[in-house]
Amino acid sequence: MTKQEIIGEIQRTAKANGGAALGWRKFEKVTEIKYHDWYGQFWPRWGDAVREAGFEPNRMSEAYDDEFLLEKLVELTRKLKRVPTAGDLLLAPKADFSFPSEKVFRRLGLKPQRAVRVIAFCETRTGHEDVSALWSEVPIPKELPPDEEKEINSPPVGYVYLFRHGSRSEYKIGRTKKPLRREGELSIQLPEKLNPIHYIETDDPSGIEKYWHARFAGKRKEGEWFALNSGDVRAFKRWKRIN
Repeated sequence: MTKQEIIGEIQRTAKANGGAALGWRKFEKVTEIKYHDWYGQFWPRWGDAVREAGFEPNRMSEAYDDEFLLEKLVELTRKLKRVPTAGDLLLAPKADFSFPSEKVFRRLGLKPQRAVRVIAFCETRTGHEDVSALWSEVPIPKELPPDEEKEINSPPVGYVYLFRHGSRSEYKIGRTKKPLRREGELSIQLPEKLNPIHYIETDDPSGIEKYWHARFAGKRKEGEWFALNSGDVRAFKRWKRIN
């Protein structure tokens, strides 16, 4: 596998994805080009490969399943020889770009819930007894206080929206915690009807909004308004929920 072949596949899959480069995990599934085919061979980071192919890296769209998150927790636990703290999770991506954001791990619950899941994960695999022993030291209450249960089951903290101004090719991309209220606020300010096109649920509305503003920077009209075409809208609507 040559460097140019990988760049060609990045460009091909990005074109099929509405002009947005895939994250490295999805790229691997689609093309069967493995992590070790490029990492340390041609680039130290996937973002560098994406940029050389002519695109902006888009790690926000990378979906992590729970098994991958648990694997990363096991790796970090073994490296630290203790249960990772929130601070450890914040620092880890700086040393390993494939390590997910600390925010992503929140869906595994608070530390007691993570302990239960890590221990169960380790018990189904050999050679993880050392990690299981460390997580077994975490106190696990029989019942969680109501406020902790609420925090674990709470919905995403915000939304990034796409609104259209009447029949015009004018679209607003912004963020809010209360979509319906925001829609009402904007409606009374505009001469034509405001049409909600799509919402992206996310625990990082600021980051997701920033990504789309940057992606459509060349089409910005004024403020958060953009002159988008049907392809741009389709690309935005592909994103459903980003954790």
